[in-house]
Amino acid sequence: MPTIIVIGVLVAAFVFVSSIYADVLWFTQLGFERVFWTEYLSKAAIFVVAFAIMGFAVWISLRLAYRSRPVYAPDGQRQDAMSKYQSQLEPMRRLLMIGVPVVVGIFAASAVTSQWKEVLLFFNQVDFNEVDPQFGMDLSFYMFSLPFIGLLSGYLISVVLIAGIAGLLTHYLYGGIRIEERGGVVIGKPARIHIAVVAVAFLLLQAVNFWVDRYSTLLAQDGRVAGALYTDVHAVIPTKTILAIAAVLVAVTFIVAAIIGRWRLPIIGTAMLLVTVIVAGGIYPFIVQQYQVIPSEKTLEREFIQKNIDMTRQAYGLDGVEETPYDVQLNPQKNALAKDSATTTNIRLLDPNLVSAAFDQLQQFRTYYKFTTTLNVDRYEIDGKTEDTVIGVRELNVDQTDTWVNQHITYTHGYGVVAAFGNRVAAGGRPDFMLSGIPTNGVLGNDDTYEPRIYFGETSPSYSIVGGPEGWAPRELDRPASGSGSQDTRNTFDGDGGPSVGNFFNRLVYSLKFASTDLLLSDAINEESQILYDRSPKERVEKVAPYLTVDSNTYPAIVDGRVQWIVDAYTTSDNYPYSKQQALASAVTDSLTGGTRAVAQTGQINYIRNSVKATVDAYDGSVTLYAWEPEEPMLKAWQKVFPTNIKSYKDMSAELMSHVRYPEDLFKVQRELLSTYHVTDPEGYYDANDAWSVPSDPTQSNASIKQPPYYLSLKMPKQEKEAFSLTSTFIPQTASGGQQRNVLFGFLSAEADAGSEAGVKAEGYGKLRLLAIPRELSVPGPGQAQQNFDSNATVSQALNLLRQGASEVKNGNLLSLPVGGGILYVQPVYVQSSGQTSYPTLRKVLVAFGDKVGFADTLAEALDQVFQGTSGAVTSETETGGTGTPESGDPEVDLTVEQQLTDALGDANAAIKAGQEALAKNDFAAYGAEQTKLKDALDRATEAQDALTAPAEPTDAPAPSAPASETPAP
Repeated sequence: MPTIIVIGVLVAAFVFVSSIYADVLWFTQLGFERVFWTEYLSKAAIFVVAFAIMGFAVWISLRLAYRSRPVYAPDGQRQDAMSKYQSQLEPMRRLLMIGVPVVVGIFAASAVTSQWKEVLLFFNQVDFNEVDPQFGMDLSFYMFSLPFIGLLSGYLISVVLIAGIAGLLTHYLYGGIRIEERGGVVIGKPARIHIAVVAVAFLLLQAVNFWVDRYSTLLAQDGRVAGALYTDVHAVIPTKTILAIAAVLVAVTFIVAAIIGRWRLPIIGTAMLLVTVIVAGGIYPFIVQQYQVIPSEKTLEREFIQKNIDMTRQAYGLDGVEETPYDVQLNPQKNALAKDSATTTNIRLLDPNLVSAAFDQLQQFRTYYKFTTTLNVDRYEIDGKTEDTVIGVRELNVDQTDTWVNQHITYTHGYGVVAAFGNRVAAGGRPDFMLSGIPTNGVLGNDDTYEPRIYFGETSPSYSIVGGPEGWAPRELDRPASGSGSQDTRNTFDGDGGPSVGNFFNRLVYSLKFASTDLLLSDAINEESQILYDRSPKERVEKVAPYLTVDSNTYPAIVDGRVQWIVDAYTTSDNYPYSKQQALASAVTDSLTGGTRAVAQTGQINYIRNSVKATVDAYDGSVTLYAWEPEEPMLKAWQKVFPTNIKSYKDMSAELMSHVRYPEDLFKVQRELLSTYHVTDPEGYYDANDAWSVPSDPTQSNASIKQPPYYLSLKMPKQEKEAFSLTSTFIPQTASGGQQRNVLFGFLSAEADAGSEAGVKAEGYGKLRLLAIPRELSVPGPGQAQQNFDSNATVSQALNLLRQGASEVKNGNLLSLPVGGGILYVQPVYVQSSGQTSYPTLRKVLVAFGDKVGFADTLAEALDQVFQGTSGAVTSETETGGTGTPESGDPEVDLTVEQQLTDALGDANAAIKAGQEALAKNDFAAYGAEQTKLKDALDRATEAQDALTAPAEPTDAPAPSAPASETPAP
């Protein structure tokens, strides 16, 4: 049995040490080993200190109580019972004297260790150089010191209580405290002194708590607004001061009692303290609130509401919002969009949430490739013009039921970036690709201008074994072969992407980590092999920067010849005085979150800054952190902890800077706050008669899901030139039990373009512009605009015809644009035929201005319908001369098929009208003839639709075929 126990302990120790060793290898390979050691050594130091404090306090309490036990215990039945307990405990007393403090110390220290961030921030804090509006303390006190003081005092109180209880139990067991039938409770002098010491320590710590609670009132969230309000300032804070002084005085009485042996005074003092806590801490503030504040709340709270408004807007970066009244025009006029060409030419018709299926069908090529469900929007410069782009990468889709070799040796990486113009489509409603195919080719470059292999991505396998020596036969399936070859090409990873598993010990370590004997025994692993794991960009940034909150969305970009994942990260806190807290998960959740866009972290925050931009190389997984807001105090504090891990944004290349954008999660949090904090007058805020809300996504059946913000290139009113921006809208907030009014009250945009000069931020980056619409105007909101589309007779009839052809109609994202002196809504309409290989194609465009609706094959035509025949708009169609430019390699017959579909739908519409007229005349023969025509027209429309939506065969790669026989496709 001892041998088995020793072996078990050694195995457990090896597993524990191997886990740490694997982490050391991972961090060292990335160059972030200092993060690992700083975090773990800090946790170890905190654990040791906390363990020592708790363990020593319990041990000394037990030891002193035992050493001061009575030498001669009094007689009696009670003492006989105690003698039995003592005799039973005596054989293991020494073990208990050591074991109890050790066990209690371990549990207590483990709980404190998780607060390592608060400890490090306290010892590395920097000043904010801004003070709170109540006490005049620098904000660093609330952000760095107050959390640590609360942690320390709370822990010391638990130490005092646990050590005190342990000591009192020992006194009782060994007769220092006795319960006698006639004498009641008899407490010996050593026990009295022990109790007094515990009471004094407890009361002094409570005095600290009372004093610190004065400052904590500025963080309160339970009032009408966040922060210290009238009752807090005039009742709670003064009484906390009194209680702190009273606790110190009562502690003095316990010291006196321990010396003179009279307990009447401390008992009276304790009772008085409890009464004071109840009266001053509870009853008095209640009376002030109920009988002084509530009858005159609007007047008395004005000053404190103003503090809350100012501090909340400051904490969330809303103090620089540029608000502009926008007197919306509701009646469209001819040529109203002539001055808005900068916006209309960039209206995005490609919905990144719908076209992923089209990317799959047209650009997947093999079953082991896939695109994420929601693609990303970026911008690229083409021929001197910046184009909005819908972009995705081919990632792996490995069947988890397949063999270990296929999962971890053969299928190791995705291949290539696929990008399409956002503002136009190719023939047949397909995406107009600017980079596509295998090998990739297009106006953005080709395989020779960037590294197309995607080893690190959002859906990469859990781990892969890659690499090999010179002359090693490649085993990684690379991509479909070019030309007429039927074999897929193979490749050997030649970067530095993961820890080495070239020696037996490292293989053993990772075999334990991933619970795989195959990893240990496989002949596919050689002396140069590396193991790639933790491959999600968000996961890698979270590990190397555990002090940051990572955005829920990452996006790929071709930067300096590499595919880089760009990740936004934030410094956050919930200790900003007078600032309203937000539930981060709730604020950033919308109709696009979920899957790869899952919310990274949850919790309450009341301060946020986009302090860091990070990149993750898709080929070798290298992580680079850039200090985007280098003067942000929390980031500066963390840079003192990790001084070599974050570069300056001035080190960013021009190409990287051109793809940096304003982050989505920050914008979502800001728009959530602006729904109420656009009101800066305290009386108006108190009345809450102008509260807004973020509209629900009208394209979703679930009415509780918020509409996501959209990236668009547009020019806001009073903006000098167009800019890539992030936009959202506001509608009135619905009162409890009231009816939703889906009219537009506000339009918000954030200038998202960081510029294209190396190491230099664009001057307007991050500028928030809010258009406030006069309340007396009834401007349709997104939901009402969607309702106008759905209820329009012409639109409904045409869409019903498309549905009758065994097709599904899908509404694309509903875009809101402040152009033409009003609000223009644009929604692409996609049609997807039935069948496993079908995908959505853009067929129609819906537009609305005021209550006028346009519906046509192209955006230009739909705009002309709304603006009295001539909108004056310059769109992507008018620039290119049609719906779009045919994709390179598409057969010319596509245009003919497109015309066939249009003609067939026209014939079907005519047959329906003629049939209705025949029925009105009771001419059933004519009605039957028209029904025959209708069936024929629908059959022709279905055939044309199927021809248009059939996947195009790539011109530069063979038709999909199975990989080599020894590695069948999953």
